[in-house]
Amino acid sequence: MEVLWYLTGPDGRYPWRADGARALTYPYFQQLARAVDHLGYTGALLATGSHDAWVQGASLIPYTDNFQHLIAAHPPLLSPVLLGKMINTFDQFSKGRLRVNIVNGDAKLMAQYGVHLSHDERYAYTDEYLTVLTALLRGETVTFKGKYIHVVDAGIPLPPYRQPAPLWFGGSSPAAHEVAAKHIDTYLSWGETPQQAEEKIREVRALAAKHGRADKIRFGIRLYVIVRETEAKAWEAATDLYEHMDERSIAGAQSYVAGIDSIGQQRMSALHGGRKPRDLRELEIAPNLWSGIGLVRHGPGTALVGSPEQVLARIQDYRDAGIEVLIVSGMPLLEEAYRFAELVLPHLPVDRAVDPGVTSAWTKERDTAWKKQA
Repeated sequence: MEVLWYLTGPDGRYPWRADGARALTYPYFQQLARAVDHLGYTGALLATGSHDAWVQGASLIPYTDNFQHLIAAHPPLLSPVLLGKMINTFDQFSKGRLRVNIVNGDAKLMAQYGVHLSHDERYAYTDEYLTVLTALLRGETVTFKGKYIHVVDAGIPLPPYRQPAPLWFGGSSPAAHEVAAKHIDTYLSWGETPQQAEEKIREVRALAAKHGRADKIRFGIRLYVIVRETEAKAWEAATDLYEHMDERSIAGAQSYVAGIDSIGQQRMSALHGGRKPRDLRELEIAPNLWSGIGLVRHGPGTALVGSPEQVLARIQDYRDAGIEVLIVSGMPLLEEAYRFAELVLPHLPVDRAVDPGVTSAWTKERDTAWKKQA
């Protein structure tokens, strides 16, 4: 399987609060990327956040050796030809260390960028977009005219490093499932229960079979993790987070997701109902799966909480459901990356596509310095 960490803010002990957030500087991202690289993760997700994910990812290439960048891209914001060129450029410069997360967004987010398509229109747009993009990444010259996309004799002069960068994607609506089944290499879900994940996997795989792609699509899930040496200590850590979820922060997060047209977000919100009960364990929606983070964070809002043995057991539940990829994180990102890597990661069969010929500039500098000291 593959296990990716997370490389997008906000970050800190309590990042939903000004007094609990951490400054996100370029040196900090370098430090975090280096940690993810040497701790044994497959890579990390660079999602939509305060920084542009493509600039951020490109700037970190020289500081890592094996780090696989999963970088978000919003179809309506970029020409498919331009994105194809960006993909192959990044792929060449990183020597094959790129995956692309196609993000449809929601109406509120896309309106900030001047895009005003309805929910299903966004997926119809993405369907046309990926039809063009995947052909370009195969090295074809493309002429295509649809309802939204029109390109003439389009091509990408730069070939991929080895093979086209894989495309990842998430979405919980029927329209999203159809797009994933038709075009996508890895379909992602936010942190629903293993049973819910299994239902979605079964549906998307059946749709993929209709396109002759049942064996070409795999499945992943995005989760937070609160792992400690014992279950009691893990719930103490969750309690600390919970006690710092103030009314103002909860109200702000819930106001943003109110009326949102993202089906995935609606499913996440239903897990906690937008309320903070006195006992945080009331938000334990399945064994060791806690929905409390969704109170202060839109998007994925569930966390695995427990001892290493319990977290591993729950991960196995997801694997049994058909999950092959985990995207996990904790707060703060740096410290929890070490904790998960020490307590859980060694017990997972992690696949790292290591290229022994890839050596970063900073690794060469480090090795030279060590030789001088010797």
